[in-house]
Amino acid sequence: MTALSRSPRRFRGDLRFVVGIALVLASIAGVWSLVTASDHSSPVLQARTTVVRGEVLRAADFEEVDVSLGPLTDEYLAPSQLVPGQIAARTLTEGELVPRSAATSAEDGRTTTVVIKSSVRIPEDVQAGTEVEVWQAPLGEDGRTFEDPRILVGDVVVRTVLEPDGLLAEGAAELEIVIDRGNVADVLAAVTGGAALSVVPVGAGS
Repeated sequence: MTALSRSPRRFRGDLRFVVGIALVLASIAGVWSLVTASDHSSPVLQARTTVVRGEVLRAADFEEVDVSLGPLTDEYLAPSQLVPGQIAARTLTEGELVPRSAATSAEDGRTTTVVIKSSVRIPEDVQAGTEVEVWQAPLGEDGRTFEDPRILVGDVVVRTVLEPDGLLAEGAAELEIVIDRGNVADVLAAVTGGAALSVVPVGAGS
């Protein structure tokens, strides 16, 4: 009696079926891995309000949020990494996730704050966190007129706007500004010398 043998065609059909099942299982595993990875979230800090460069970072200024950032997670500040005494290395806007590079120690900070009085009403878009230039018109030798305006210091951030109430509201306003310590002497000299000061938002048209 002749022995029965499996048909080559039947064998190829079975092999294609097995390969097809393997591809389906691999596709399901890949999708599952992608979903699992995207669902992985980590706690980071988000600014509740605008935090100006040089300002001390306080826990009350931030909230903890869980976000999925993948490999970028380590670039943002986790709640456990907020150390007392740290300051903002740059201005953080409300709602912004806090990069680790935006926090530095007070010893490494080179900024301080100074209060100046603007001789004219400040633009409406100048507020806490706004980057501005401080201009001065030095008092003339006659003590009554002023020289042509010039930039006193750039790279300045407004910390607080202290606008007066009442009749003076249309005129002068005081601002607390964050400046490099190396520029403090020039600013104070302009203030004590009677120069007329004003602030211009960075990027404003001339």
